[in-house]
Parts: sequence; C-alpha cells; structure tokens
Amino acid sequence: MDRPGPGRASGFGQTRCLALTGSEGAVGRCREFSRQALQSWHWLPADDEERQAVAEDVLLMVSELVTNACLHAPGGPRELRLNWNGARLRVEVADASPEPPRLRPYADPGRPGGHGLRVVDRLAEAWGALPEGEGKLVWLEVPSPLDSPTYSPPDLPPDSASGRGAGPG
Repeated sequence: MDRPGPGRASGFGQTRCLALTGSEGAVGRCREFSRQALQSWHWLPADDEERQAVAEDVLLMVSELVTNACLHAPGGPRELRLNWNGARLRVEVADASPEPPRLRPYADPGRPGGHGLRVVDRLAEAWGALPEGEGKLVWLEVPSPLDSPTYSPPDLPPDSASGRGAGPG
C-alpha cells in the first residue's frame, strides 16, 4: 500500500508508506517496497558502484529495522515509511513496543543475532527512536547518493506523494 502520510511540514518531500500487519513476510515485502521507491526516485539502477552500494546499504538497513520489529515488538512492525527530500532519505519503522532499541555490546561475530543495530549504526548518517502512540518509531537517515543538490525526483501520482517533513529526530 502506497499512500501519503499526514502533512507535518511544508516544502519538498516525497513519502511512501507501507502498512503492515504481522511479521510473516514483512522483511521481504519491505525490501521490495523500498527497492521500488528507490527505483522511482532514480537511486536504482545506479550509475556507478558507489551509488549501487548506497542503495544496497539502504535495503540492508530496512531489513534490519523491520527484522528488529518482527523479533521484539508485539505484532511485529506496523508501518514502513520512506521520505526523500532530494538531499537525504529517512526510513522509519513503527511498531507497538514502547521499548527503544538498544545497541548491544559487540557480539561474537561467529554467532547469529545481535548485529543488526551495529550495521545500522555504521551505515546510517544518523538513527534513533521516538515515541509514537503506545509504541515507537525507529528511524535512520542517509544522504542522497545523487550528485546534484538541486536534483528533484520525478513527479509521482497524487496518491503516492506528500509534502510531509521528516519530523523531529
């Protein structure tokens, strides 16, 4: 489902939202949804290896945030939001748990689990969590890999774009 978010700020911005119910298949659906958004915003296909790496990093971080919501929040993730303002991309995952994510001490690299937020911490320009309703919103931001600071994405249909800003964070 691709729908506009509520208006919070004026100015340029395109937001895509995917409503989620339950954890089953959520990671794959969110990756594909994110891939389609990156394609429509011309992040993909990438012109060079560096841009390709940035897009792949975004998809990996989406997977990590959604996986954490699947593992730690009752009912799994509620919504994935992607907001691109031309200069940076903000990824948000809402869930029903009020507990903020914790960056664990370095885990044994040979054992599974406990590495997701370390990946996000290394790859994102910034990340954090905010209360949202009875739960929380975990967010991350990455700068645009596109060269021009004045580049603007193609127009999207009215039902898939909004002027919603990134909010606090």
